[in-house]
Amino acid sequence: MIVDDQPLLLMHVKFAFEDAGYVVIQADSADEALIALDRHPEICAMFTDVAMPGSIDGAALAAKAHKSHPHVSIIVTSGEQRHVAADLPAGVQFVPKPYTGHDIIRMIGECVS
Repeated sequence: MIVDDQPLLLMHVKFAFEDAGYVVIQADSADEALIALDRHPEICAMFTDVAMPGSIDGAALAAKAHKSHPHVSIIVTSGEQRHVAADLPAGVQFVPKPYTGHDIIRMIGECVS
């Protein structure tokens, strides 16, 4: 699953995932992502931005998803790097912006294999 409120970034990562053979579920807010996690138990990985609209941000989404869906590998990204990585739950990975689609595919591959 990809969670981002910026359509161009969402599309960039979505195409990279699809090119690598992954089926992509997308969400444009953390609230929508939590619903998708409950509706799609087949989700095995989530890539989320920190800054987005909704009741919680991507860092809080990562914490909630890690607790409620521990089988899901989670990667968080942000252009605001201070304090983000240190505040994430153990096992949740962080990648700073800018990143490439190849970076994310490599990280997801390491998580789900």
